[in-house]
Order: sequence, then C-alpha cells, then structure tokens
Amino acid sequence: MEPSDKREDTEEVLPPPPPPPPPPSVTPPDRVGVPVNPEHTSESVKKAMMPKRVPVSRRGFGSRGQKIQLLTNHFKVGISNAGGHFFHYSVALSYEDGHPVEMKGVGRKIMDKVLETYDTELSVKDFAYDGEKSLFTVGALPHNKLEFTVVLDSVSSNRSNVVSRNAENGSHDGNESPDRADRKRLRRASQSKAFKVEISFAAKIPMQAIASALRGQESENSQEALRVLDIILRQHAAKQGCLLVRQSFFHDNPRNFTDLGGGVLGCRGFHSSFRATQGGLSLNVDGSTTTIIQPGPLVDFLIANQDARDPFQLDWSKAKRTLKNLRIKVKPSNQEYRIVGLSENLCKEQLFALKNKGNDDPEGIKVTVYDYFVNHRNIGLHYSGDLPCINVGKPKRPTFLPIELCFLVPLQRYTKALTVHQRTTLVERSRQKPHEKMMILTDVMKTNNYEADPLLRSCGISISTQFTQVEGRVLPAPRLKAGNGEELIARNGRWNFNNKRLAEPSKIKNWAAVNFSARCDTRGLCRDLARVGETKGIFIDPPIDIFEENPQFRRAPPMVRVEKMFEQMKPQLPDGPPHFIVCLLPDRKNSDIYGPWKRKCLAEFGIFNQCLAPGRVNDQYLMNVLLKINAKLGGLNTLLAIEPSRNIPLVSKVPTIIFGMDVSHGSPGQSDIPSVAAVVSSRCWPLISRYRASVRTQSPKVEMIDSLFKPVSDKDLGIIRELLLEFYVSSGQTKPTQIIIFRIIWSINKFSETALWHDSKPLVWMNGNVGKFLQDTGCLKGRHDNQLEIKNMAEYKGNKTLKIDGDGVSESQFNQVLNIELDQIIEACKFLDEKWNPKFTIIIAQKNHHTKFFQAGSQDNVPPGTVIDSKVCHPTHYDFYMCAHAGMIGTTRPTHYHVLLDEIGFSADDMQELIHSLSYVYQRSTNAISIVAPVRYAHLAATQVSQFIKFDDSSETSSSHGSLTSVGGPPVPELPKLHDKVCSSMFFC
Repeated sequence: MEPSDKREDTEEVLPPPPPPPPPPSVTPPDRVGVPVNPEHTSESVKKAMMPKRVPVSRRGFGSRGQKIQLLTNHFKVGISNAGGHFFHYSVALSYEDGHPVEMKGVGRKIMDKVLETYDTELSVKDFAYDGEKSLFTVGALPHNKLEFTVVLDSVSSNRSNVVSRNAENGSHDGNESPDRADRKRLRRASQSKAFKVEISFAAKIPMQAIASALRGQESENSQEALRVLDIILRQHAAKQGCLLVRQSFFHDNPRNFTDLGGGVLGCRGFHSSFRATQGGLSLNVDGSTTTIIQPGPLVDFLIANQDARDPFQLDWSKAKRTLKNLRIKVKPSNQEYRIVGLSENLCKEQLFALKNKGNDDPEGIKVTVYDYFVNHRNIGLHYSGDLPCINVGKPKRPTFLPIELCFLVPLQRYTKALTVHQRTTLVERSRQKPHEKMMILTDVMKTNNYEADPLLRSCGISISTQFTQVEGRVLPAPRLKAGNGEELIARNGRWNFNNKRLAEPSKIKNWAAVNFSARCDTRGLCRDLARVGETKGIFIDPPIDIFEENPQFRRAPPMVRVEKMFEQMKPQLPDGPPHFIVCLLPDRKNSDIYGPWKRKCLAEFGIFNQCLAPGRVNDQYLMNVLLKINAKLGGLNTLLAIEPSRNIPLVSKVPTIIFGMDVSHGSPGQSDIPSVAAVVSSRCWPLISRYRASVRTQSPKVEMIDSLFKPVSDKDLGIIRELLLEFYVSSGQTKPTQIIIFRIIWSINKFSETALWHDSKPLVWMNGNVGKFLQDTGCLKGRHDNQLEIKNMAEYKGNKTLKIDGDGVSESQFNQVLNIELDQIIEACKFLDEKWNPKFTIIIAQKNHHTKFFQAGSQDNVPPGTVIDSKVCHPTHYDFYMCAHAGMIGTTRPTHYHVLLDEIGFSADDMQELIHSLSYVYQRSTNAISIVAPVRYAHLAATQVSQFIKFDDSSETSSSHGSLTSVGGPPVPELPKLHDKVCSSMFFC
C-alpha cells in the first residue's frame, strides 16, 4: 500500500514569506525585473508594473469636534535590540529519494525535529519557521548552507487496519508477499519516514528598519522585519496547537465553539499582528471568528450536514464533494488520513485482492472490505456494510475504510458557503459588547504569555498588556432637511419623520401588487401602505390589480414561477406593464425568486419594483419600505441642509462628481463565480444625495475593476463614460471639474500576495492581477499555492523592461487604484474631451480591519461621529478612523479611511466632515451608516445585479484569494443591460 498523506492537527492558511533583496546586478534594490513580451502586455498592466503615483502623506490633523479620551486594542511594543538583525533562510524539504515534501502541515514537525536533534549544529539558536519555505533567526546560523536528515515515526501510515486495491487487479494488505512493483512502493513508504532538510541563507534584515518605519522612513526591510515578527506570532500559536488562518489563531477549546447547525461550528479565536503607528510599534489584538467542521464520528457530521434522518437517507454525491480533503482518524489504530473520495460500491460489495504469505496465488483472494474487517480483523461493523467506503488512497491506488471507523479530527475549517440560518447564527453569537470584548482581549494578552517566547525575547521585544490610550474627537451631526424645508434633528446618529414629510415625495399611480406568499393579506397591506404614505407626502393610488400566485406553481423552479406570474398578469394589463410593482416573496431571507424577478422587471420590462417578505407588519415597517420606494422612484427622503445652500466646502463651488466603487465576489466555496463590479455616481449637482449605478461582471476573485474604460472600435463601452454623461445631462450640461472617488476594500491583508520563485528561492511578491499577467504572457512555468515558478532565470536577469513593485500588499492594492483604475478614469475623460483635466481626490474605505475603540470606564460604544487621526494611525500616510454611526449591537467597527490622492486640496477637517456628512445621505434608513453612502450603494448594486445571472454554483471547492484565472478559461458571462426606464434610477435602494 502507498503511504497516505498525513497532516498535523493544525491546518494552516500560510502567508508567503518576506522576499529577500534581489541581486544588485539585476535591478535597483526596490524593484525586480521580470521577462515579458511587451507585445502581449495591455497598457493598464504596464502601468501597474511601473507605478507613477504613490499615496500622499498626511498634511495635518483635524481639530473640529469635542475631544474624547478613548482606549484602543493596540498594545505598545518596546524593542531593546534595535541594532540586531534577522537572518532569512530558504528551506527545502524532501524525502530521501529526492521527492519534495508536499504534505501540508508536516513541515513544522520536521523543523521541530531538526531543532531537537541538531541543536549543537544550529548553535542552539531558536528560529521562526513559516511552515513552508522560509526560516528566520536572530543572528546568523553557523553556516550559510546546512543539510540535515531527520526521521519522524509518526508520519508513515499504519496500514494494519486498512485495505487497498490496485485500480486494475486489486492489491494487498500489509501481511502479503508483494510483487516487484509493490516492493518498490513499500520501500518508498518506509523511506518516507526520513526527510532531508536544506537550509540556505537568503537575506539579512536589520531590526533598525522597524525604528526607521516608525519615523516614516519605510523601506522593503521595514516591511520584511514586521513580517518576521508576525511569523513569530504564528509559530507561537502553532506550538499551542492552534488552527492558523493568516494572523488569526483558534484553540481547540469547546468553550469557544458555537453550534451553527448542519455539522458546522463557529469557532472564536483572536487576531494579532504588529503595526507601525504614530505612537510607535504596537501589537493589534482583536477577536476573530471562523467556521469549522464538527469533530467526531464522520457519519454524524454527514447526517447533520444534510439534515437526514439516518445514514441511509444521505445523498452520497453531495457527501463526496463535502468530504474531499477532510482529515479523519481511524479506529482502533488512531491513524490519520485525508479523504480523497468514496468507493463506487457498498462496503459489502467492494472487492479487493487479499494476499497472505501462505497463499501462492499472485492474484490473491478476492474479499469484500466488509468481510475483511469483520472476519479477518475481528472488528464489528453495525451499519457500514450497506454504505459506501471512505477512500483515503491514491488516484490509482484506492484505500478503503468502513465509514463507522472514521472520525473527523478537530479544527478543520469549513470553507463552503453558509446557509442563511448558519450565517445569522454566527453573527448573533459572535457579537460582544464593548466591555465584554475588552475583558476577552485582556484575558488573551495574559494567556498568550508572549514574554516567555524565546524568539521575542532574543529580539528584545516587550509587549504591554494595557490598552493604548488615544484622543478622539466627536463631530456634530450635520443638519438635515425634510419636506417643506423643515429641519430634522439627528440625535445619537438617528432621526425620525414624526409629523414630517419626505423632502421630495414621489407619486405612485400606475402600479400593481403580486403575491408569491400564501401567508399575507395583500389587499390589506396595500391599503396600509397608501395610508402611511399619505402622511409622508407620498400619494398612492389604489393598485390597478393584485395578482395571487396560482398554488399549482408554488413548487416549480424560480424562473418558472416568475414567468407564470407575468403570463398571469399580461391579460389584465392591456395598456402594458405597470410603472411600479410591489412583490411579496415567500421567504423572509434569500428567496430564490428574488434574482429572476429583479431581472425580469429591471432588464426586460423596465418596471420599478419593491420586494417584501413581511412578517409582522406595522407602521414603522411600512415607513421603512416607503423610504426605499421613494428613492427608487426618483424622490428624496432627506438631504443635507448644506446641499441646496451650496455650503459644502470645495464641493459646492465647482461641479463635482462623487464615485463609489466596489467589487462583489462569490461566496466562499464558489471560486469560479464571476465577480461583479459596481460604480455609483452622484447626479444633479450641487446635490450629493442622488446617485445612479453602472455594473459589470469580471473574472472571479479579481479585485481590480477592469471595465472603467473599455474602448471598442471608436467607442468607449466602459462604466465611467456612462456615468459622466449622466452627470452632464442631470447637472445642467456641466462637466465635473472635480472627481471624488471612494473605493471600498473590504480587507487589506499583507499576506495575500503571490510569491515569485526560482529554484526554491523567493524573488518578489505580487498581487493576483500581476500574477495573471505573468502567466498569460508565458513568463511562468507553473503555479502552486501562493508561489509562481519562473521559466528562465537567464532571461529574468537580463530583462529590465518591466518592473514589479515589491511593496506590501496594502501598497499593492493602493497602487492598483492609483495607477490602473485612476488611469482608466482619466482615459475615459480624455475620450470624451482631450482637453478635459479634472482634479481627483481618492479615498479608500476599509472595513475588515481589527482596530476597535472603547470609552474608558463606560460600557457604551463610542458616540457616533467619533474620528481618530493620531496615535494608532500610520506614521506618515494620510489615514484616519471614523465611527459615524451609533453602534447599537456588539462593538462598533470603525471605518478606516486612507486618502491616496488629493488634488482638490481638502483640509483635514473638511475631508473628515465631508465623509461624516456622506454617512447621513443614505436614503434607505433614518440613521447614519458606518461608511459613506456611495460605496454602500455600490455594494448594494453589485449584490443585487449579481442575482440577475444564474451562475454555475456547482463548484464546492474552497475559494482561493488572489488566485489566477486560468488561461483559456470559460468567458465571463455578461450581465443583461438595464432597461432605459430604470438605468438612471436608484434601483438598488
């Protein structure tokens, strides 16, 4: 039998290691050349390779607002060994026969054994190992190249309780006399216990670079040094048996688990990473949550996952997809394996050739898996005989196990998309009030015991256990206007329309209602909607008709139900489709009718529509619905008092358009679903409360928007041209002379880049878009995990035409916006008017970070309008945190704003007040939101329009962030064009 792949209990999502400096003869120290054929290079990618813009530096600090003393989850770090050096070594692991080690997780076991066995040769020097190809020490090892051999008894497979068969004629158990080919396999299995380890010097990193970064003198060395510190944290957690997910760590402690149903657990852990801030080096520690498989009997997980009554009701084709690559332990041997599939036959029918020493028949005796375990191994099986076997073997050499002997090992991530119930439960159980979060983080700092880590000690690193004190400012809420010019007063980030009308109410005349739900009084709802609307200035005529779904179609597919409803409506509407439809859905959340219905209305007929899934209907519920309807039909619910009076600094004086940009990706577990890019733009200047959207599909998991400028023949079919023309028409034939761009990036992860390798040595890190370019142009010979292997080193060293920026991934994402997306927008402007040179301001809005703020001595969240632009912000970059909204549930998550470019010239106060005001123009609610409205609208538009196309969701592999789109892959399906009647509306509200 072949040795089975075995992995340690800690499943890792590994970051690439920091890159060593390139050879000085190749390129300047901050650039690495890559051989490419310029003929195959798009202009946008060329510009990405040679960034010409960099993020602006901070111009000053804000001063407006009431000062407030806060605490933050950054813990001050001291360094007493700033004169020392990190030494970076490349690690190559292989079996004795030269085959590289590809088993994930075993690398840490091997390197731990190296340190244990060869402590003298290593001068008893502790090291930080990233789990794959990089190792770091404080001070140098005795030699630049070291080779070791270690033996791990626990890595080889114990085959006494498993059976396998050859794909053609069966195989054997461990007691037979193998033939020649089998002897070769067995020798390799035996040799797989021994490993060769090569450690080669790669780079020297001064710790002084960290101090330089704190002074604003960032360099490649400073980023590498911080990466090394983060890798030390990962190793610290790995030694405690944690599941590692980038810089988040999860212990195998049932107290941290929450049952989400379906055999899935929510697992609470913590995030920790080092940050260079204005206040010095700090350790950012925060709570973190992931989803894991319920450990225990494999069959119990399957029953829960499929909500089956017993194992005989399971869908085994679905089970096969769910189980692939999960790790199990087998009773009674307790040996660990990875699942590769299922047997084609049931356990009582699955045959293999059993060979024994006393049997001269080279073919062996054909026995079933069930018979082997029951009669030959004397292991009782109660129900496995009538179920498929678990396959843990090789593609050409299956190895089968009865399912009831298999047990899932702990801490295995669940990477499939969660159900609505699971997602809701996870969010609800993960919430923690501010004082609860502070208590948990205080406990994390105590239990982690970082001061005992030998590597941190040798670095001279000391970490405070006290929250850092920072000063914030609370900006006053902007004044709002309702109908008849009446003023709305926002208190604690909220307001209401009691005894007030909407600012610009619409009229609803030609409309109808359809009901896909049997549990709602449709006529009563329509009457109540008209009654509440009248009090707010929205006059609603009686519906021209109400359509109830024919009960015989309620179990039909979603597309059929929608088509049948329109067929039912057509004879009753001789004058054509109505202007507006209220649609009652059968499910409270994520109804499968939603996508087909929206597509039919918005793309095919141009019908404004509002979907409802009413549970308890009251006046407040109907008021919230009317806010959405009014915005969709062209009305305004509220607007800033400074909009009509033209008192917005710099924005009201000259024509200014505001863009909000977002990219929506498929759910986890759906790695081949196209991403959807959306851009919304303001219209009707000088207002900044009206918007419209343009949406396109693009390659899966690609964050950069590639359709902003799209020249085809003598036309531009891109997003920006469409939005600029709309602004021109709606703003009195005026072109914008200023363009403000808000670009949301949900997370900035410094470990999500792609590594470029040659001969097992890292050369440079790049983002997925650049990696795709290199693969498409033929520069690379292969890809695996986060690594790209370069084809020809001689060509690589000789070519200096194109450069790849070697900065961290956050800067890489910033460069995409500054040097690819912005260039597309400029080209779109030039395409309309060659002499047009608008000024640009670009702000990144980041949500998924780990910085939180707390009020000292209070259990409440920070007040809405809180802004922090000192102490925990970047030493030199122009960034700040803002909590514009009132955190009512859990702990407030601030938005982290990064100003990349500001040609318009906002002061710090004016910039912060503009962003604060844009959190109050969201037309769907009566409260300030946590992020500026334009990017929230872009997210809504991308999410809604992505439902138009029924994407293939059969892929159940885990999503790979930053993965490359395969060359020659299937074309990205285009979205249907929105009907002219609705394309300029706020249909996404």
